[in-house]
Amino acid sequence: MSSPRGQEYSYFPGCSLETTAQESNRSLMRGAAIMGLRLIELEDWNCCGSSSLPTLSKPASLGMAARNLSLAPPHRPLVAMCPRCLHYLRSTLKYLKEHPRKRLALEKKFDRPIDTDLEVIHFLEVLDRFGLARLEAMARRSLKPLRFVPYYGCTLYRPPHLERHHYFQGDLDRILVALGAAPVNRALAYRCCGSFLSVTNPEVVTPVVNEIMTSAVAAGANCLVTICAMCQLNLEIRSTVKKRVPVFHFSEVLALALGADDYEDWFDRHLVNPRPLVQQVVAGG
Repeated sequence: MSSPRGQEYSYFPGCSLETTAQESNRSLMRGAAIMGLRLIELEDWNCCGSSSLPTLSKPASLGMAARNLSLAPPHRPLVAMCPRCLHYLRSTLKYLKEHPRKRLALEKKFDRPIDTDLEVIHFLEVLDRFGLARLEAMARRSLKPLRFVPYYGCTLYRPPHLERHHYFQGDLDRILVALGAAPVNRALAYRCCGSFLSVTNPEVVTPVVNEIMTSAVAAGANCLVTICAMCQLNLEIRSTVKKRVPVFHFSEVLALALGADDYEDWFDRHLVNPRPLVQQVVAGG
């Protein structure tokens, strides 16, 4: 199903893309604009209820996600880039479909309806609808210098109770290969990065992240590309191995391939210097 209003989508950035991963949000909006897509940010959105809240208070977590759903107009799909946000928004929507009395109570609380037929999709699905051939034709730079590990992480990969939704395996590979990059598929592309344990138990996360980074280097990759801001953060800040490669947000390399020139601010925020690779892409474009 394509967007009923052509190239318009509602957009939920979420906390990470608003703060620690601003570079992901900026590059996403830049790439979307080049493609002629209009991502309309939800007005007055709040945290999706992720992190530890579902464990501490399921009603509060449900209410936070449901409030965001109530803000989304019914006539266009709601897009999220963060896999965690996508998971919570979709899970909540599924729950409200199955529990109409709870939905009615929340609608009364928010004083507005919640559309249980609302489409909640990831930006990769937007690109799927846009079309790989169209995207390739719009590219202004080749990503040929990139030998990338498509790091999906674990959340987007396919939560079991959401298995009837879009299956994302291979999407990163197909898109970036069409834009000239070479995938390296012998690394730990689906290994969990440790997620929020990075805050509470970093000593647990570091060995896991080191294993992922080492597998990428050993496989001959010169970068990792991920669609999860939490994964990107953990892979950079918790890795202690001597040989590391840059970890790009998918939106950064997409916008770069589409010809964006305002990329310096994005890459300033990286801890593992991506500029040598970026310059190779720009020089060849």
